[in-house]
Amino acid sequence: MKAICSGVLMWITNVLISYFPSKHIRKWFLSGIGVRMSGPVRFYPGFHIRAPKGIHIGAHVSIGPRVLLDGRMGLEIGNSAVIAYDAIIWTLNHDYNDLYFKGKGAPVKIGDYAWICSRSVILPGINVGEGAVVATGAVVTKDVPPYAIVGGVPAKIIGYREKKEYKYGYHPAQEGLHVY
Repeated sequence: MKAICSGVLMWITNVLISYFPSKHIRKWFLSGIGVRMSGPVRFYPGFHIRAPKGIHIGAHVSIGPRVLLDGRMGLEIGNSAVIAYDAIIWTLNHDYNDLYFKGKGAPVKIGDYAWICSRSVILPGINVGEGAVVATGAVVTKDVPPYAIVGGVPAKIIGYREKKEYKYGYHPAQEGLHVY
């Protein structure tokens, strides 16, 4: 019975709530099922959540459309991070050398002011440093140092971002200033 309830809750979350027109109801529902948020967070429509109780999101974070957040092994997203359209963050996958294809994984941590660009993939156990940028389409298989810019498959350092007192992030009072 517990598995049925869990499956129904996952379906409600990822099929109904993730496309619900009210951003306030989306956030309220996610908070109610265990996603921990430290402040304002913007979830754009179409997100997919796995294991909400394993997800902790800092303040002023923007989660773009069709982003997959996997909290099964623990996912921590720092303040003012931006996770763009179609990005995937995995904390659990399969051991391809195991006879039974058993699951294996580790927590993922995304630092403050990190930018995870569209259609990038973060694999289990990865730490993306403060201010780091993961370029569009990158597959991150190793930790990303603070302020590094990584791209490619597998992702490699292609540059470094300037270290500044960045001020971006989701701020409800400034919502009219952005194009959605």
